[in-house]
Amino acid sequence: MAETEKITIIEGPTPIFELSNEPWLLGLTEGIVPFGVAVCQLRSFNGPALVERCYRAWRGNQPIHLEYKDEDGLTKQAPIVAVRHVEQPEGHVLLLWVRLEEAEIEIELDIDINDLDDDFDDLEDLNNDPSI
Repeated sequence: MAETEKITIIEGPTPIFELSNEPWLLGLTEGIVPFGVAVCQLRSFNGPALVERCYRAWRGNQPIHLEYKDEDGLTKQAPIVAVRHVEQPEGHVLLLWVRLEEAEIEIELDIDINDLDDDFDDLEDLNNDPSI
């Protein structure tokens, strides 16, 4: 059996995965194990060649994975379900949609604690208003 095809990140930081809820992904995410689809952007020397590698693997009914190091330095792999490249003035950018199991997905909330304090101050003003 042939080794699984993969795209490996050789250097650089851990990719940032953003959950993707685009409707066209629904057909790609069916299965018995619950997982989400996340998109990441990677700079690439030759985006079209990497896209072609994915297409060749899929035409041959073979999976292709993104191999990367997580924040702890451990090697991880995620199945690639869709790919696209974009040419920008700085070079090629590869957009990869990968399957991540729900246990691997971390949600980061960008909430400013000062905003929450302001909301609670408004509630306190309402509670102390004698006209209510």
